[in-house]
Amino acid sequence: MIAALDPATAKALPKVYQLKVVLLGTRRPIWRRLQVPGTANLGWLHAVLQVAMGWTNSHLHQFRIGQDCYSDTRVHFAEFVGDPEIFEERKFTLMRVAPGEKAVFGYEYDFGDSWEHEVVVEKILPPDSSVGTVARCLDGARACPPEDCGGTWGYDNLLKVLRNPKHPEHEDMKAWLGRRFDTEAFSVDKTNLWLGKLKWPKVTEAQLRKVLMARDGDLS
Repeated sequence: MIAALDPATAKALPKVYQLKVVLLGTRRPIWRRLQVPGTANLGWLHAVLQVAMGWTNSHLHQFRIGQDCYSDTRVHFAEFVGDPEIFEERKFTLMRVAPGEKAVFGYEYDFGDSWEHEVVVEKILPPDSSVGTVARCLDGARACPPEDCGGTWGYDNLLKVLRNPKHPEHEDMKAWLGRRFDTEAFSVDKTNLWLGKLKWPKVTEAQLRKVLMARDGDLS
């Protein structure tokens, strides 16, 4: 529920963007519904998506909005003359690049496995003091695929192998995972716990790494 605010406070706070994020190409949908401040820059949104979806920030990423590409230009940039320009994600806010409801844009993580996400602006809500400097997960479904499993095709194959104890690669894949993998595992409460630890309005690589390592070490 959106908290009631006095006019002065409401004017000082950003509008709230409700986003639905869907990982494309999986047989059973993997998705999250999030609320974030409209003034969040894309670098901060990247951190939110890493935490909420379940990734480990071990690879490059980019946002595609219309014909434009946004990324961390310290590590991902146009290398050759004539390459399309890559804009610095930390300089662009969500409300600037997606100013209206129903806006749709892409988020790609790991250019090798090419995990493509569709991000839809479902609603733009009035200011809410509880979402002024944090991201909040409202709903979602299913666990994030394991990193480096080969994209959606590799993930589908991995699940087939794990379901068949007689498959010649079954034991090797279990050993590679190193843990039990539950495709249905997802917790709104745990997701919000770790989202709440992201610093606002900027997250350093070191701080994001610390949050993700703590998240992945939480076996409770």
